[in-house]
Amino acid sequence: MKICRDRFNIYLVVVLLAGFFCGCASEKASSKHPLTTFRLYQEMKPDPLGSTEEALFLRDRPVKFTVSKEPFLSEAMVKEAKVIDDLGGFALSIQMDRQGSWLLEQYTAASKGKHILVFSQFVEPGEEKLNKGRWLAAPKILNHISDGLLLFTPDASREEADRIALGLNDVAKKLQTGQEVKW
Repeated sequence: MKICRDRFNIYLVVVLLAGFFCGCASEKASSKHPLTTFRLYQEMKPDPLGSTEEALFLRDRPVKFTVSKEPFLSEAMVKEAKVIDDLGGFALSIQMDRQGSWLLEQYTAASKGKHILVFSQFVEPGEEKLNKGRWLAAPKILNHISDGLLLFTPDASREEADRIALGLNDVAKKLQTGQEVKW
């Protein structure tokens, strides 16, 4: 059996060049869309033992809430996030995965008349690192949410809301594929 050495070398060079130009993306390329945190906290009565903290919602006219120190739901349970147009503005639509839907239903069923506070850290326009985070919304629970869809108007600009949704979708994608989420 004869093998043409020259033909083999040409194929080898083509494969190596294709691997070089189409290889793995670098860290900079993968960080084009920065990740976002997303936490839901339950409104509670102040606890003298220290399991609660104060949260100031709204930047221009702050409203004080007392919330649990620990969130009951996080970005790890977000399936999809998107910004949708609403009458006179926009809203964030956050769809939870199965576990997140179950937790959201449990907490909203047990807390009618109270608020859920939404906290997020994201990369602000013109920045490269996560901000310190802020309270985005405090929707009042009128009914239990059984479909896992949280819809709220954030205390954020449209551009910030787009970044939040994009970052949450990137976190969800990484978690679904088993990739490590690096903050």
